[in-house]
Amino acid sequence: MIVTDAWTPQVNGVVRTLEILGRDLTALGHEVRYAIPQGHFTVALPTYPEIRLAVLPRRNLERLIAEFQPTAVHIATEGPLGWSARAICLRQKMLFTTSFHTRFPEYITARFPLFPEKVIYRALRRFHAPASAMMVATQTLEREMQAHGFTNLRIWSRGVDVELFRPIPDASLPFEPPIWLYVGRVAVEKNIESFLSLDLPGTKVVVGEGPARAALERKYPRARFLGPKVGEELVRHYAASDAFVFPSKTDTFGLVMLEALACGVPVAAYPVPGPLDVIGSAPIGVLDNDLTAACHSALQLSREACRNYALSRSWRACTEQFLSNLPA
Repeated sequence: MIVTDAWTPQVNGVVRTLEILGRDLTALGHEVRYAIPQGHFTVALPTYPEIRLAVLPRRNLERLIAEFQPTAVHIATEGPLGWSARAICLRQKMLFTTSFHTRFPEYITARFPLFPEKVIYRALRRFHAPASAMMVATQTLEREMQAHGFTNLRIWSRGVDVELFRPIPDASLPFEPPIWLYVGRVAVEKNIESFLSLDLPGTKVVVGEGPARAALERKYPRARFLGPKVGEELVRHYAASDAFVFPSKTDTFGLVMLEALACGVPVAAYPVPGPLDVIGSAPIGVLDNDLTAACHSALQLSREACRNYALSRSWRACTEQFLSNLPA
């Protein structure tokens, strides 16, 4: 059973990761069930109306667990469903694993400065401490979490669907080239304004939704805000772009970078955890504290090299890594 407060219609890396995990586990012969906000009374997350949080979900969740009788429980998020599942597992003496997908301390402090990061990290340590394993996406994040006092850490990396995300030679967008693409939540913690404020030729394109969209659209009228895209439509937007710009300094991984690379699109980003783990020194992206310079240099990189790099990052290997982290 995978317990997650993040689920469709949200479009983000966490949801895509968990969807693909379930699909791959099923292909390997496992029976998978999700415990998600749908089916519970929900309210909108403050400043994130598209995210619905379950209210007092414990009774329904107990029923789901009793009916399904899972041999393994993975708690993917630290929201109401996650805390309820944690309480149920502890009371019933069921082993469970957790994962850390989102830098909530940094995100919450960015939105509400009165809440210091150290207080939020204290709550997260309490949440993850009883888990038999707390999974993180990269070794950089593992070291960082260790420094924050987290234990029982295991690596569960991320992959990309290279059959869906692929180069499309005739893909195009009706904008002046070069096309600089951002895909992800349109929110303050994603540092999108550092991308939108760059002096670049061509067109900046933003694919995604979020609470900062309206304000950024007003402030940067020359940028193209296209809203969320999924499936083949998303792939065509990637493939039609000249470079993918990833301005975030707080993401734990950045699945969208792998998706762009699979479509043959080089990446420009800051040299911070996430891009350092995904790109490193490979000639498929440029990491520079001068994001303008990174963008211009990214245009010179081989699109074929980007695609070949992505081919080495399969989801199946990631799913097998997830299974190896479960309690025996």
